[in-house]
Amino acid sequence: MSQIPAVSREWHLVRRPQGWPVAEDFALREVPVAAPAPGRILVRNLHMSVDPYMRGRMNDVKSYIPPFQLDQPMDGGAVGEVVASADERFAVGDHVLHGLGWREYADVDAKHATAVDASLAPLSAYLGVLGMPGLTAYAGLFEVASFKEGDSVFVSGAAGAVGSLVGQFAKIKGASRVIGSAGSDEKVTLLTQKYGFGAAFNYKNGPVAGQLREAAPEGIDVYFDNVGGDHLEAAISSLNVHGRATLCGAIAQYNDTEPAPGPRNLALVIGKRLRLQGVLVGDHAGMQQQFVQDVAGWLRSGQLVADETVFEGVENATGAFLGMLRGENTGKMIVSFTR
Repeated sequence: MSQIPAVSREWHLVRRPQGWPVAEDFALREVPVAAPAPGRILVRNLHMSVDPYMRGRMNDVKSYIPPFQLDQPMDGGAVGEVVASADERFAVGDHVLHGLGWREYADVDAKHATAVDASLAPLSAYLGVLGMPGLTAYAGLFEVASFKEGDSVFVSGAAGAVGSLVGQFAKIKGASRVIGSAGSDEKVTLLTQKYGFGAAFNYKNGPVAGQLREAAPEGIDVYFDNVGGDHLEAAISSLNVHGRATLCGAIAQYNDTEPAPGPRNLALVIGKRLRLQGVLVGDHAGMQQQFVQDVAGWLRSGQLVADETVFEGVENATGAFLGMLRGENTGKMIVSFTR
């Protein structure tokens, strides 16, 4: 059994944000650490994930996932090293993926931990390209949007953890054209020069609908929505007959205090026979094996690039989260805990 520390630092939500979260909504607190009870393991977290869906969990509303509780530790994806085990499935030194991020040490129910292999991929990859964002992109494109070779694909939030993978997956599988939107000229350059998008635009440089029409004059067949708002309205206008849209996120609206107006052109859905469908990654666990096999192969062959933006130290986790909401990340936003 490794040395068990006396205390661990963990982030608590101390008040519910009104609009954009601020530092005062969170508190970093020290809590005692104990040896794990039977059936549990103690994990020293090495990397944790911050994701857009966490903003919704800060509101006290009923949703597909329970809200964070005030004055309790927040949670989310994390990967770490087992330092004490009271379950025969895991030994000290094993690396595991689990759901108790936002803290340095996690007391995890062993049945909710998954062994991961650091020799196959960097451990942080299990929070991004080989983890929840990767499977979201894979299932959202191939199953929900029914992507097929020759489709023209538009991705919003295309430089983020999910969007950057969607565009590359589509290109690898034979899209006729991949278009992305992002929030800076630097990210637009990244999309076309590094990720292989056929076209990209900065949505801050002009109306999205006009920029999309210019980038895809013959329309699009698939839209992968990470943003909502004006992007969804523009995509509905540009989608061809029998087009499909996967609705994954609406980050443009997560910090609004008033309900956002819906797309004003929904009548087009009827004449074009469009399909707009939401995606939740938990519905697609059956694709996990094929997903890992495909994506690991694309990474090995160099066809796929998976970027990360890393903040160091548990004390900087809220800074990483707020930066992610502002779009300051390229690829997956990760918080790494220094030893």
